[in-house]
Amino acid sequence: MMVVNYRDSFWRRVILSSFVFIGLAVLLFVSGNSVKAQEEASGRLVTIYDRGNQQVLLTEAATIADALTEAGVELDRRDVVEPRLDEKLVANEYKVNIYRARPVTIIDGAIRQKVMTPYQTAVRIAEDAEIKLYPEDDATVAQSTDLLTNGAGLELVVDRATAFDLTLFGKRATARTQAATVGEMLDEKDVQLGENDRVVPSLETTITPDIKVQVWREGKQTVSVEEEVDFPVETIKDADRPLGYREVRAPGVKGLRNVTYEITVKDGVESDRVEIASLETKAPVKQVEVIGAKLPTPTNPSENQVLGKAMMLQAGYGEDQWPCLYNLWMRESGWRVNAGNPTSGAYGIPQSLPASKMASHGADYMTSARTQISWGLSYIKGRYGSPCGAWNHFLSNNWY
Repeated sequence: MMVVNYRDSFWRRVILSSFVFIGLAVLLFVSGNSVKAQEEASGRLVTIYDRGNQQVLLTEAATIADALTEAGVELDRRDVVEPRLDEKLVANEYKVNIYRARPVTIIDGAIRQKVMTPYQTAVRIAEDAEIKLYPEDDATVAQSTDLLTNGAGLELVVDRATAFDLTLFGKRATARTQAATVGEMLDEKDVQLGENDRVVPSLETTITPDIKVQVWREGKQTVSVEEEVDFPVETIKDADRPLGYREVRAPGVKGLRNVTYEITVKDGVESDRVEIASLETKAPVKQVEVIGAKLPTPTNPSENQVLGKAMMLQAGYGEDQWPCLYNLWMRESGWRVNAGNPTSGAYGIPQSLPASKMASHGADYMTSARTQISWGLSYIKGRYGSPCGAWNHFLSNNWY
């Protein structure tokens, strides 16, 4: 029969409870000190990297710029800081990189210039110096080896690609290459020649700045191009504006369309082109123009002629009709409003017979050049169709 020692069990429980109590007390003490430490260490942790040096700062600054000022960091206007100086500090931790401007000698063919720049790569240095680099150009950055000429610092050496004229399957453009020959250039640009493709000059020809390279495919083929679509123009005639006045009230915008042509090429020359498909990708926007339509009030034959031409054009006739109208009424009346034929009774610029016929166009038909010309143009249109039709009849019959 087993006997349980309650006394020993009791003390074990007492000892175990004591250890638990002590553990909880220690945990509360450590936790309290941690909170207190966090409260005492308020602010944001900023690590600054500057020319290989590292500086750590606990700050309550509002921006990156304020933090750098607090750390005693001086900046040149050409230095670059990432993140930006005006970035507000809202996170608990930041890493700030300072890129110091330093001298760089740029050697671009015969051109040599020195710049101060914080950038590290060839592309960024060239952009900072406002130098255009093309994808085919080679540009390398290295430590300067000519201390006597360039001094300490870096060198950016630009090896320009050769620019030349390239027509590739109907599309002409200025191309650039580092290749030595036409064949190497085509390989560089991943142009694969087919059985019916032709190249001029030969693939072995050396690439030079003045060379013109053409690649085409003999026979029929299709090409797709993007073309502009002209915008329509709506004209508003303003009778209160003088002739010659023009105002664009709403500018038009050209549209775009993708067009597919079937072309025929022989010996590198396009001999035929037929449109086989078209898709408008951007609709044109109509242009609205206001033009002056106020006709002058003439006082002599010369001014009558100016008015007559303007009214003739407004009536829908082309410029080619003006010599006929001018000669016709010059022979009839000399373009005089008060020209009268004492024998027949014909009167005015168009020599209306009788004069009262012109009353249908205005009560002032005896003195108004505008009224007389209006009637005369109406008469010519109804009887001969055009001023030249009337003039030809006059030449044959000496009347119209």
